[in-house]
Amino acid sequence: MRKYYSLKDIKNDIREGIIDCAQLVDHYLKNIKDKAYLNAFLEVYEDEARQQALLVDEKLRTGKAGKLAGMVIGIKDVLCYKDHSLQCSSRILNNFKSQFTATAVQRLIDEDVIIIGRINCDEFAMGSSNENSAFGPVKNEIDPERVPGGSSGGSAVAVQAGLCLAALGTDTGGSVRQPAAFCGIIGLKPTYSRISRYGLTAYASSFDTIGILTTDVYDNALLLELMAGKDEYDSSVSRNPVPEYSNKLEFKDKAKIAYIKETLEDPRIDKGIKEKIKNVLDFLKSEGHNVEAIEYPHLDFVLPTYYILTTAEASSNLSRYDGVRYGYRSPNTMDLQSMYKKSRSEGFGEEVQRRILLGTFILSASYYDAYYTKAQKVRRIIRDKTLEILEKYDFIALPTTPTTAFKIGEVKKPLDMYFEDLLTVQASVAGIPAVSIPVGRDKKNLPIGFQLMGGYFEEANLLAFSKYILENYN
Repeated sequence: MRKYYSLKDIKNDIREGIIDCAQLVDHYLKNIKDKAYLNAFLEVYEDEARQQALLVDEKLRTGKAGKLAGMVIGIKDVLCYKDHSLQCSSRILNNFKSQFTATAVQRLIDEDVIIIGRINCDEFAMGSSNENSAFGPVKNEIDPERVPGGSSGGSAVAVQAGLCLAALGTDTGGSVRQPAAFCGIIGLKPTYSRISRYGLTAYASSFDTIGILTTDVYDNALLLELMAGKDEYDSSVSRNPVPEYSNKLEFKDKAKIAYIKETLEDPRIDKGIKEKIKNVLDFLKSEGHNVEAIEYPHLDFVLPTYYILTTAEASSNLSRYDGVRYGYRSPNTMDLQSMYKKSRSEGFGEEVQRRILLGTFILSASYYDAYYTKAQKVRRIIRDKTLEILEKYDFIALPTTPTTAFKIGEVKKPLDMYFEDLLTVQASVAGIPAVSIPVGRDKKNLPIGFQLMGGYFEEANLLAFSKYILENYN
């Protein structure tokens, strides 16, 4: 069976009688087994997926199938799926099963999507390489010695390697866009609050966003369209009407695009990436779009602001994992205090512990105003300046990542790893939508991502312009 890159191709072949959902699921299950060395899946729902495929095939025969009939997806191991294991790629949640299904996941199930398994990620979505999982690193199919990016690296590899058609990830500071760039696929972070967070395990609640990884813009738009919208279980979700994103993918106007000059001058960003981004911008100019350089004086403040606030929120959110009610409990305890300490120190990995400790320090009485309060004020400045730019321009363009995929174990210092988020955190701090699309490869044959940011709830324009670039550039 050939590799499928879009739902439209699958649906066409189903109509022509070339395949059915049962055969499609078997195809993906075989791929997952053949490429088990990539370590993308933590659990494969083999029997369930086959049963669901038969049900969807019957619905297709009777004309009652949903919009996602024929789509096979994987879900990141931070999204709840009732009666299925949820571990956040951590030992602290050993043997835990979810008691309900995330709203976003349920809405896809209602449209006859087939969920094939639970996908590996950085522990509690904390990381930029997918090396922090308690179950080992995910490997990039292009070069298995290299990382796929994080934290949704498993989701990106599952799509990249043809283990499923699409995958759900989460993006707190770039965790969908960065792995999309490293793996050469499309990664969308919607506006904060566009998709309900009910059933999404919290890392940093004012940043966390469910994101989408695909190889086709239409598929990305359709998944967003079906997941987005108000939800009685999430008071923070937007009640703005949800457009039919999948029917708004034609971009016919001339765009006004700002690119941040510093990102193409910074010596810390790979030369090959800067050259490729300049080539894309030159192409857009040649097509009659208005492309202008702008200065963004707050670039160096975005990353520390992000890490101060997210670690503080992580310290609070992760306090619930204590070994008392569910998950891992250390067998080597003498009293209540030692149970808390040992369960958490044995259950959490090194990076998660680092962020909890940092966040606890930031929230301490002596440093709360010096760090947390000040970071909140800076966040507002970053947001306001970003929105000011977007009042004059349709999009802000910049590289998705400062480097291409690096080798597993190559980046050892935490600060060097945090630097990988340099170009993605601005959209997260401001809460605006952003997308990464593949625009070519460097001299090592490693993918390069081109990132576009748009105004609040401007996903339709972002996706349409992404499709325009993908169809016309190169």
